[in-house]
Amino acid sequence: MASAGCRLRCFVTVALLVSASLAAGQHTALDLNGHSVNPLATDPGKVVVLIFVRRDCPVSARYAPVLQQIATQYAGSVQFWLVYPDKSESPETIRTYLTDYRYSIPALRDPQHALAKLGHVQITPEVAVFDRNHQLIYDGRIDDRYVDLGRVRAAPTVNNLQDAIRAALAGTPVAKREVRGVGCYIADLE
Repeated sequence: MASAGCRLRCFVTVALLVSASLAAGQHTALDLNGHSVNPLATDPGKVVVLIFVRRDCPVSARYAPVLQQIATQYAGSVQFWLVYPDKSESPETIRTYLTDYRYSIPALRDPQHALAKLGHVQITPEVAVFDRNHQLIYDGRIDDRYVDLGRVRAAPTVNNLQDAIRAALAGTPVAKREVRGVGCYIADLE
């Protein structure tokens, strides 16, 4: 017969495991095959960048070449994910979008907005950058190319995403942890 101390330790251990399991589930989205994925758990020790986009957002579409270039530049040390927060996006329409814009970045559907909430994003396109310990260090715009809807610079003067990635890789703080983007609001975000 187990002692009261042993039962208490076993209960606490089980409670901690259940709690960790539930917490991990809060950071999941669906891949295009319907499987649950926690993008912060796929590559331990790597910097993670979640890029929130929408098929129907013209600003998201215009950033496709820039995002693909940044993902290629940091491919060995950073894990990138495209995240689609629109509940109406189907895997088929996302696959078409990926092909049309020549994305090679893996995509996730976030219909419950678990990743959007985790990354504090509100608009597409926006990004959430997590350091090697998977702590959020930056959320917001990719760069300052878009001054306002309809007002675009020829070239950005500030590259927020690249600055955040470099800071995460170096283990240093980001100058600004949050800079809201210009684009399309994420509907139904609580």
